[in-house]
Amino acid sequence: MKKLLILSLLLASTLSVFGQEKEVKKGWSLGLLPTATYSVDNGFQAGAFGDIYNYGDGTTYPDPLHKISWEASYFTHSHRMRFYLAYDSKYLIPKMRVNASVTYVTDPLYSFWGFNGGASLAHLDNPYDLWTNKDTGINYFGMSRNMLRVLANFQGEIVPHLNWAAGVNFWNWKVGDMRDNGYKKDGSNDKFYYDKDNTLYRDYQRLGIIHADEKNGGNALELNAGLVYDTRDMEAAPNHGIWAEAYLNGNVLDHRYLKACVYFRHYIDIPIHIPAGDPVFAYRLAWQQTIAGETPLYMIQNNPLLVQRNMISEGFGSSNTIRGLRENRILTEGFAWMNAELRVKLVNFKLFNQFFYIAVNPFFDAGVITKPYRAAEFEAARALNIATYHPLDQLYDPDRVKDIIYSAGAGLKIAMNQNFIVSVELAKCFYKPLDAGMWLGIGINYQF
Repeated sequence: MKKLLILSLLLASTLSVFGQEKEVKKGWSLGLLPTATYSVDNGFQAGAFGDIYNYGDGTTYPDPLHKISWEASYFTHSHRMRFYLAYDSKYLIPKMRVNASVTYVTDPLYSFWGFNGGASLAHLDNPYDLWTNKDTGINYFGMSRNMLRVLANFQGEIVPHLNWAAGVNFWNWKVGDMRDNGYKKDGSNDKFYYDKDNTLYRDYQRLGIIHADEKNGGNALELNAGLVYDTRDMEAAPNHGIWAEAYLNGNVLDHRYLKACVYFRHYIDIPIHIPAGDPVFAYRLAWQQTIAGETPLYMIQNNPLLVQRNMISEGFGSSNTIRGLRENRILTEGFAWMNAELRVKLVNFKLFNQFFYIAVNPFFDAGVITKPYRAAEFEAARALNIATYHPLDQLYDPDRVKDIIYSAGAGLKIAMNQNFIVSVELAKCFYKPLDAGMWLGIGINYQF
């Protein structure tokens, strides 16, 4: 509760320069917050993030004419650094939406849990679980990566509510062993140095599951094209409408592949007329799968989207898909999932010439793997019985690939001007192999 109170006060002190009339925003509005968050994967986050909105004369409110998002932050546990700058507008070019961003992320202690979700035996009672063996210098589920991403996506109207969509995304990846010297012992100057040869990343190389031409990273140039159907009354937190997308996403550089992506989101107004606003039942049905070629190691965690709602959209798990899981816990070629939540506004108010509301959102998430990653390589490794630090049957169980994964939880939202939304969510995964205990996610926006 203390964290939530601090967030509320910070939002209340948000800077703004604009005109305002009858609850319609005009001109420029700036939302600014320190990134004082925490996650089990990355630790405490220090830095700042924010959104800059231009509402013009207010005729498009609550949707802005132009939106600029940015972040610069550092994580104490994983030592991750990330920098982000994005632009989004439906009005820069008449009858066309432009969504562009530049992202740079360094991960010297990136969590690598293996492939295919519960089939990778990295659950909580595994003796080689992440961070549990610091005293021995073992971080078995650790590797490193650096990512540079530059993207530009476009949408244009075909008929009312139906758009064509196309875009280009360039990626540069550098991956490898952990780039960290470990931890100092309590009360001494001695430092643990991780055994970089005793990791799942190295074992997968010995088993032939990670290939030699991808183990150090590479480049990708993804092109996407498809259709978008959108009847939402607003974007940040719709009260009613449908938002559906179907598109193809493919890499034209080395390690070529083609993915099919289908998303259906429905927002249903519940006519219980409470003073803060009607509740909304929202659900998402989604499917993403490689239909040609094979995704390389350094791109397997990518979850391609036509419009980026958060800075990073990758992996199945954590805040992007199935809440309550560790970051990038499910790495696979095909995955189907659903999210359902009830969004209830508790109170709305005006403070410092800004419009706020507070809402809660109990939710339920579930998913299943539809196409495993490198099943043939796992079978070949089992047949050859290649020597590694740990036997393959301790690392992988193919019988768990098709297990249904599910979780539940609740969130608290604090929104300013219906667009700048701070989100705090708690979740619990009820599928034991992926159970991460009580999961906490603090960020921005509704998940979908």
